[in-house]
Amino acid sequence: MPTRAVVCVPTYNERENVEALVRALGEVLDPTRDRVLVIDDGSPDGTGEIADRLATELAWLGVLHRTSKEGIGRAYLAGFEQALASGAELVLEMDCDFSHDPNDVPRLIAACENGADLALGSRWVEGGGTENWGLLRRLVSRGGSLYARLVLGVGIRDLTGGFKCFRRAVLETIDRDAISARGYGFQIEGTYRAIRAGFRVVEIPITFVDRRVGKSKMSGAIVLEAMHQVPVLRWKALRGRL
Repeated sequence: MPTRAVVCVPTYNERENVEALVRALGEVLDPTRDRVLVIDDGSPDGTGEIADRLATELAWLGVLHRTSKEGIGRAYLAGFEQALASGAELVLEMDCDFSHDPNDVPRLIAACENGADLALGSRWVEGGGTENWGLLRRLVSRGGSLYARLVLGVGIRDLTGGFKCFRRAVLETIDRDAISARGYGFQIEGTYRAIRAGFRVVEIPITFVDRRVGKSKMSGAIVLEAMHQVPVLRWKALRGRL
């Protein structure tokens, strides 16, 4: 049976979460036509080995090993290549730490099956939100999304969101090799390129829950990269280079 969807899950030191997440995804996906791809960036804590063990048990699980930590953007691009090569009609992004609810995966898939080209799990539309976030983090996240929206001149409210479902046509059309952001600016760039290419992007309300175990990969350098990337993207678009 053709592959319907591949859920790409990048990991780096996620030994506390990877098995639970993979098994949770197995409860909501169709194992006859959906797959999960763990993309491990050489985790020293053994995350990749846990994923390999699970793959011997679960026929719908694949593991892509990368030798070094190059940022979430590079990991996703590698995962996209493998997912497209497998014939997947839909390619999803999600975090490994349960910040994204596995139960929302079928909702994103359904949105694309019902006409969306890119379904984006959104914290900042009606019905969406966050849990276990302090005021400062909410302000930074909402402010970052507002900044990107205003500079880029688009209506998407959660441009920094990383819970997505792409139709394969979107990933085949946008110039993936030209995507330069390595950190979370990758999320802004991917969505913006889809919009610029004329694809239909819809926001599906989700609740983003802060991780309970493990260490966050967010850093000041990642935030600064994303802030710098936004005006660069706009400049490229105005000059027809995007």
